[in-house]
Amino acid sequence: MSDPIEFYFDFSSPYAYFAAFKIDELAEGFARDVTWKPTLLGVIMKTTGNTPLASQPVKRDYCTKDWERLGRFMDVPWTLPDPFPIATQTAARAFYWLNDRDPTGARLFAKTVFSTYFGEGRDISTPETVADIASGLAFHKDDLLEALSEGAVKQRLRDEVSAAMKAGVCGSPYFIVDGESFWGSDRLWMIKRWLQSGGW
Repeated sequence: MSDPIEFYFDFSSPYAYFAAFKIDELAEGFARDVTWKPTLLGVIMKTTGNTPLASQPVKRDYCTKDWERLGRFMDVPWTLPDPFPIATQTAARAFYWLNDRDPTGARLFAKTVFSTYFGEGRDISTPETVADIASGLAFHKDDLLEALSEGAVKQRLRDEVSAAMKAGVCGSPYFIVDGESFWGSDRLWMIKRWLQSGGW
């Protein structure tokens, strides 16, 4: 089987939220798996010198309309949360801990975190909220809360973010397909064409 598609994202990224609805379906059409890899845009931006869209007035105004339009176009729930953006290290740490135990369940957890934040507008930055989401998916809440306070889980995320930056990840969502990088949810059509043709 061909290598999986790598899907890098920050849980505070609206465009990653929309991509999360499509990437697995796209990959399945080509008998590909997807490896979900949460990362931290704040850390990446310190390296790239970029700033969040929400802090750039003209881009913020455009993107606010674009996100609303994408929600209507894709017929998926959308709300701009308050606060936005937020720190997402807790959700990312939880994902990797869950993924080591149940990859399928961890992916469902990631989708539920996205939907909780951008579909319902609920803050997903606290350990309690993250653990509640996991508990609703049959994971043990107390075990996860205990793990989130451990140094090993925190180091795991630091290692994953470092690896993402070494791979060239500069935004969210970011995809790597057979060594080829694609940045942005608006590149899903290009990923599909790349998979169809074997590249160009």
